[in-house]
Amino acid sequence: MNKKEDSCSWGSAPLEAEEEMTVTLELDDGSEVTCSIITILSVGSQDYIVLLPLDEHGENEDGEVWFYRYFENMEDVHVDPELGYIEDDEEYEAVAEAFDEYLDNVEFDELIAKEE
Repeated sequence: MNKKEDSCSWGSAPLEAEEEMTVTLELDDGSEVTCSIITILSVGSQDYIVLLPLDEHGENEDGEVWFYRYFENMEDVHVDPELGYIEDDEEYEAVAEAFDEYLDNVEFDELIAKEE
């Protein structure tokens, strides 16, 4: 988990079917990191976002993912997503377990699709 995130900006261009949705995080040191959005998970009554940090070539060599609390602030008709830190180890473990289950389901779905 990355604890350096201060703010984020969300891509607003329409996505093609094969394109990834990304978010740009501004870190405490002023640098920016573009991340691919893997999924948004619900654990209990809280939503969490799973991000894959990308290098300047749009790749991730180490497979590291970042988990954040995810909130949507509704102002008028505009939705402003916000991220928050996961401070509690138990909460982090619950999110990591939910992500592992998500990965298992994705792999299962891919196996079924290959068989058909």
